[in-house]
Amino acid sequence: MDPALFAADLASKADHLSQLATYLETNPWAETFEAVGYEPGKRIIFVGMGSSHYAASVIAGRLRSKGMISVAELASSDLLPAPKPGDLVVAVSAGGGSVETKAAVEHYRGHSSIVLVTNKPESEIAASVDAVVDLNAGAEVGGVACRSFAHTLALLLALEDVVVGLGRDLPELVHNAAQAVSDIDEQSTQWLPLLREFASGPDGVHVVAPQRRFSSAQQSALMLREGPRKVAVACETGDWSHVDVYLTKTTDYRLLLLAGSRWEPELVNWVAERGSTLVAIGADVPAAAASIRYSHDDDDDVRLLAEVTFCELLASSMWSQG
Repeated sequence: MDPALFAADLASKADHLSQLATYLETNPWAETFEAVGYEPGKRIIFVGMGSSHYAASVIAGRLRSKGMISVAELASSDLLPAPKPGDLVVAVSAGGGSVETKAAVEHYRGHSSIVLVTNKPESEIAASVDAVVDLNAGAEVGGVACRSFAHTLALLLALEDVVVGLGRDLPELVHNAAQAVSDIDEQSTQWLPLLREFASGPDGVHVVAPQRRFSSAQQSALMLREGPRKVAVACETGDWSHVDVYLTKTTDYRLLLLAGSRWEPELVNWVAERGSTLVAIGADVPAAAASIRYSHDDDDDVRLLAEVTFCELLASSMWSQG
């Protein structure tokens, strides 16, 4: 991994999303489903590791909320769902080299249709599946999955659109997300010093998001661990009051709130009562030390695709400057 090359990867994130918006004018999943013989209504099993799993978990939850049978499992799990004819297995591996995902593919091969979602369509795993969906995120020369994470979410939203219908213009959504990423980047001279100071505490950073966007909290925390090696953990907003609130009493607690959960009031009350530090992204939160807004942050799906850019740029700054 290289901090300068990671910064370069991030600098082109908005442009790549704009190109993806154009690509999605023809949804690749319609042809893919026809090629593998997937019948709508059959179970969809997502397998992957790390950020690939984060993205898939959100999409699987969205599918379940619309009545579909869908699960997202770590490819390394020894409790993978039993293979069944008619299932669609979606293996997600941005780099195409995950040994755990390769093993999960072998678990299902010969029993279920398998599609690989990857940024490396020439990978060894790609040669062993029934169809491949290319993330079209370009080579991430910095060695960190950043553009490919956003593209994974966008391509899996495209899958959802074919299966159950999003009821919205997907290319427009991705185009708006590109504008949001560009706006976040352009405003970084204003918010980055604040977040660098915020993240400099002795006890790390806690990133919180609602379940429907929990991948944002997970990926944001991962960026801070992977680049600058900062202690960072993710928690779901409602669950925070049951599992993380205790640390506000004993540590210099720094909480980055990715806003939008109906369970925020209790969290905010605890943070204010305990004198912890809260920074909010995507909404105005009166009790926060700062609230940072950006273009299209009133659209929840734009938030899903774009809000992790804050911690990506923060991680890049901390990694390169120390």
